[in-house]
Amino acid sequence: MAGREPFRGPPFAVTIDPAGGCRMGTIRLLGPPVIEDDGRPVRAPRGRKAWVLLAYVLLAERPPSRQRLAELFFADADDPLGALRWTLAELRRTLGRSDVLTGDPVVVGGLVDDAVDARLLSDDLADPAPLLATGHELLEGVHVASCPEVESWLAVERHRVSALIETRLRQAAVALLAAGQAADAVPYAARAVELNPLTEGNHELLVRSLAMAGDRTAAQRQIAAASDVLMRELGVEASPALTEAASVASDSPRTPALSGRAAALSQLDAGRAAIDAGAVDAGIQCLRRAVAEAARVRDPRLRARTLTALGGALVHEVRGHDEEGALVLQEALRFAETAGDRAIAVTVNREMGYVEVQAGRRPAARTWLARAQELAETDEELAAILGVRGQNASDEGDYPAAFTFLTESIDRSLAAADARQEAWSQSILARAHLLRDERHQAAAAAQRSVRLVQEQRWLAFLPWPQALHAEVQLRNGDLAAAGDAFEQSWVLGCQIGDPCWEAFAARGLSLVSAGRGDSGSAEQWLAEAAVRCNRTTDRYHWMQAHVLDTSIGAALDRGDADRARPLLATLSAVAARGGMRELVVRAQLHRHRLGDGGALATARVLAADVDNPALTALLDDPDRPKVAR
Repeated sequence: MAGREPFRGPPFAVTIDPAGGCRMGTIRLLGPPVIEDDGRPVRAPRGRKAWVLLAYVLLAERPPSRQRLAELFFADADDPLGALRWTLAELRRTLGRSDVLTGDPVVVGGLVDDAVDARLLSDDLADPAPLLATGHELLEGVHVASCPEVESWLAVERHRVSALIETRLRQAAVALLAAGQAADAVPYAARAVELNPLTEGNHELLVRSLAMAGDRTAAQRQIAAASDVLMRELGVEASPALTEAASVASDSPRTPALSGRAAALSQLDAGRAAIDAGAVDAGIQCLRRAVAEAARVRDPRLRARTLTALGGALVHEVRGHDEEGALVLQEALRFAETAGDRAIAVTVNREMGYVEVQAGRRPAARTWLARAQELAETDEELAAILGVRGQNASDEGDYPAAFTFLTESIDRSLAAADARQEAWSQSILARAHLLRDERHQAAAAAQRSVRLVQEQRWLAFLPWPQALHAEVQLRNGDLAAAGDAFEQSWVLGCQIGDPCWEAFAARGLSLVSAGRGDSGSAEQWLAEAAVRCNRTTDRYHWMQAHVLDTSIGAALDRGDADRARPLLATLSAVAARGGMRELVVRAQLHRHRLGDGGALATARVLAADVDNPALTALLDDPDRPKVAR
């Protein structure tokens, strides 16, 4: 990453020199698990659950208690705590360490992150080159079928780790592209496609890398291959962004350019004005010309300004162009750091964080947003950053953090007199309260957001808080008011063409129809919601999972298990890969309703770190219908 010290030394195989002259060691959890001593494998730990127990403790967000570990791993033993003690001792013998995996709760101890390959996935300074190799599934070949709760945890964790690897590969490719090293970016983008071929953005990144490396023929072949995969596996056509990736770079205007610094600034102003007026296509072309002119002037600050404007517009205003927008923003950051422009660097880091939140790439989102917050100085800057951090925490199911971030964002918005930012943060606060079924607080935040949006004449955002307030009305039993509000949100969302607003409103109209007893209409609206939220490649993954959760619940309520099962498989993968802990739990609750005997116990284990009274109520009564809750 520009402006940071590069990683030096081998990643994913870093050894440690523990105090007291104990053995040096490396723990490899990616691929077939192994513990190494100075690069040589040592005897594997005995006990069929030892590897999974080791991974569980090493990857846990906080140290687990012995009681919890004993119940989870050794409930079928005559002496669960004794079995746990024996297994932990066996792991210490294998590691040659007496200072690890001790205490209650069980702590990692003297092992540092560099000694565990899976933990290095969250370190953006670690060299990602080893990830180009195949065979990086967490604990590859390890299964614990006799312990369904642990097997379910392992399945979720494998999805999460796979998403982390994909994120690291994408980050490497984008950073190399932004630095002008397109040929070096190609293998990283290709590996991301190999790991997740059903995400069009990965194909777009590979096409862009090939094209910028000068291999247009390979780029065109990849477009054709990607189009076939998406049609065969998902039944969808590839978006225009995929084709455009082979021919359009950030500084390639599609009409003749003017010349000079004044021309760049003129095009920058014209582009912003056109977008504000709703002429997005014309505005984007102006911004592309501004970027091209700034490149000719060779002023790093001007280049940073124009690239930031273009990148932000591609992310927020043009559906299906988050991939190009992220690349442009990476370029902007490089020039901002060269010019020493703190304010632009804050904006770029925040926007990159927002892209990662939308895509459900949590560690990357946290990294970008933390950098933005470190650089921020003004209330206006901090309000925007904290709002996105609140959204990310809420998506993860970390409600205490979400409320902290969002409350401070709102306070700083008020201090900066930034009504739009307050409206945005109030809406995310309303959603968090709604997910916890705190209806009075949700209604207050949603109403405040609607009022501010109307005062600001910010019609492009109105459908979202409007639909949030409609859901509060629905839960309070006012079907007529909820139906009217959802319909208004739907119509305006369609006029704007925002897939998220459309999907959320369609889901709401389905719930209203179900409340009225019109099952046919309810099913049609849910199908429409699914189509809308998947319409673009840069979909908001939380919204996709939220609609899936509602669709599965509705299918199970009407006894349609055949419809529920494929949707549940998708939800499980999307929620696990996106770190959406609450939705992972809800997927397990759906499995319970489908007759999976261990799913309820798994759900309770996975829900232990989610502070949501509404989820607790579901766990206490998992078999009641899910409509309108």
